[in-house]
Amino acid sequence: MKRNIINLDEIKQKITDLKGTPVVMEVNRGRNKFVKIEGVIVSVYPSVFTVETNSLKAYSSKTFSYFDVLCGDVKILEQ
Repeated sequence: MKRNIINLDEIKQKITDLKGTPVVMEVNRGRNKFVKIEGVIVSVYPSVFTVETNSLKAYSSKTFSYFDVLCGDVKILEQ
């Protein structure tokens, strides 16, 4: 059986390709608590990427690492 292995460079490239597009993210906050975040990937850096959200409460910016995506703690879906 062949496994589909994704490495960190592939994840960085996919996130770079999604820069500027609206995305929905599912973030694992621990103890089976998942949070859905809608926003736009605005900045891509060597170790992290930044997502700007416009929720009802306030405009905010959140930073995630590529390793979070690799481990499955953050799942990114195109809108």
